[in-house]
Amino acid sequence: MLRLDGVGLRYGSGPEILRDITFAMRSGDFYFLTGPSGAGKSSLLRLLFLALKPTRGTVNIFGEDVGHLTRNRLALIRRRIGVVFQEFRLLDHLTTFDNVALPLRVAGKSESSYRRDVLDLLDWVGLADQARAFPPILSGGEKQRAAIARAVIAKPELLLADEPTGNVDPILAKRLLHLFVELNRLGTTMLIATHDQGLVRQADRPILHLESGVLTQQ
Repeated sequence: MLRLDGVGLRYGSGPEILRDITFAMRSGDFYFLTGPSGAGKSSLLRLLFLALKPTRGTVNIFGEDVGHLTRNRLALIRRRIGVVFQEFRLLDHLTTFDNVALPLRVAGKSESSYRRDVLDLLDWVGLADQARAFPPILSGGEKQRAAIARAVIAKPELLLADEPTGNVDPILAKRLLHLFVELNRLGTTMLIATHDQGLVRQADRPILHLESGVLTQQ
């Protein structure tokens, strides 16, 4: 599914944020990414979403070396990846329903074909009563749940999530974990960055740990 070989990343002329990152994930794997704040977790996820290019080394996703792809080809690969960002990135002029449905609309599907699925997913993440609300009136936790729903609605081949349960209570965090586990069971490869050790213990999945830009596996 993906492989990084000797990857380093720095911003401008500063020190390397990531150093000699080498790891691989097979299709269907489910890993947690842990480490202290500032360790480079978000930067690593941005590399995998192709929002950044490595300073050195190679990034291979879906069997393709992304360093040699055209902009159009990179865009097609991104459509196969679901992403949950810490900053949510919801579109303020779209309702919660339309934000969640956006990946399906981009794929050319009609609302009649996905309306029930979107409403069911909004109910699962506790946003059924906010389907027609706009992001500016949502709380931080509600925005986070909408972002998660948008990331998973199209059943992506690869899901990258940055602190997906950071703004929700433990009960809802457990519910979201069940959603991730079920999506993984259906074939989605998962890499979830989190500080939530309770979430990690509940899922009992392998761990990739970042410390000062260096990756180890547990």
